[in-house]
Amino acid sequence: MIKNIIFDWSGVINDNVLTGLTAINYILKHFGVKEITVEEMKREWIQPYPLFYEKFVPNLTLEKEQELYKIAYPEAKKIIPTRCYPGMNVALKKFKDADINMIIISSDLPDHLFGEMENYGLNGIFSEVYSDVVDKKKGLEEILTKHQFAHDETIFIGDTHHEVDSGKSVGMITGAVTWGFQNEEDLKKINPDYIFHTPLELENVILGK
Repeated sequence: MIKNIIFDWSGVINDNVLTGLTAINYILKHFGVKEITVEEMKREWIQPYPLFYEKFVPNLTLEKEQELYKIAYPEAKKIIPTRCYPGMNVALKKFKDADINMIIISSDLPDHLFGEMENYGLNGIFSEVYSDVVDKKKGLEEILTKHQFAHDETIFIGDTHHEVDSGKSVGMITGAVTWGFQNEEDLKKINPDYIFHTPLELENVILGK
């Protein structure tokens, strides 16, 4: 029985793939690099995310990337606003009603994440929120130790190889959604315990339907 869910934010709860792409292309353009398509982004996406930028802008520092992203992401949201992925707000509130403990661990910057969470009406849903986490494996280890979660009662839900690999490396149940930053065929290669195509599928697994 799953009693604890640790969620990634972007590409899982936050429907921001195209917004993220717009911000990425803003950064690439800053360095004179050709814009990429959403298909290219999903194919090339790798985390920790500095490894993704390294493919296009060698030697780009984390500090410089974050400096540019703080400018690029709000501008991208003016062009393509973010939203809670359809159906996820309903699923999250059902999990809350079922007394399932939920935590966010995200590489998103806190100003962006907390603002989006408030806009989506999700304040009070999560017991803790960890933002600006570059290496999710370390973050998961800290969460499991702090909260003494049983590994076989805890699932980490993400949308990329990094999240699935991180969850597996600490012995958790892993789930991957197909509506995020990597395609289903790529996610299948790393064999998460579950692949979710819709929030309803996620509901059914978590609530044992």
